[in-house]
Amino acid sequence: MSLDIPVLNSADIARGEALFRRGWEFTKGVVALEHLPPMDLPEIAFAGRSNVGKSSLINALTGHGKLARTSNTPGRTQELNYFSDLARTFYIVDMPGYGYAEAPKAKVEAWTRLVKDYLRGRTSLRRVFVLIDSRHGIKSTDGEILDLLDETAVSYQIVLTKVDKLSGGELEKVRHGTLARLAKRPAAFPFLLDTSAGKGDGIPELRATIAGCL
Repeated sequence: MSLDIPVLNSADIARGEALFRRGWEFTKGVVALEHLPPMDLPEIAFAGRSNVGKSSLINALTGHGKLARTSNTPGRTQELNYFSDLARTFYIVDMPGYGYAEAPKAKVEAWTRLVKDYLRGRTSLRRVFVLIDSRHGIKSTDGEILDLLDETAVSYQIVLTKVDKLSGGELEKVRHGTLARLAKRPAAFPFLLDTSAGKGDGIPELRATIAGCL
């Protein structure tokens, strides 16, 4: 696997910027499969451990600081939250955060069932971006969602978050370690994306990558 993303030219970046400039809105929160919207638009989903910075990254991507709710309370996202651009081009799906040990067992089991059923049956799902905190790398709870994605043959790509918290050498070590963990995973897209929602690092590249999935 490569440490670098495919070369993105200025046209790719411009396409991504234009895609996310259209205005965004919250569409609906889904707690059961029967409430999912019709599969008439492509979907891009974001998964990650609680407190990985998922909501902050979605807000940075869309340019709307309060589109996805951010909180200091882990496990706040308890449903599949759908967002769409105003031109109705595609959906962003904010999946429930996992790995929050203090959440009630019954609630965790309900989230897990919802996520599994969603991944197995959503033909409009183009890619899942799995967010990994660059300060910690892949943890055992991340491994569980990666196993599920491999099992369901859903294409996924790792996005490292909070890269501004690391030195260049520390980041390279995490990237090498992450790629080594992904080497034998069949559904993993073989490139990493480095991002910082706070600093804006990697946001144009992530937008361009998403545009290329549609």
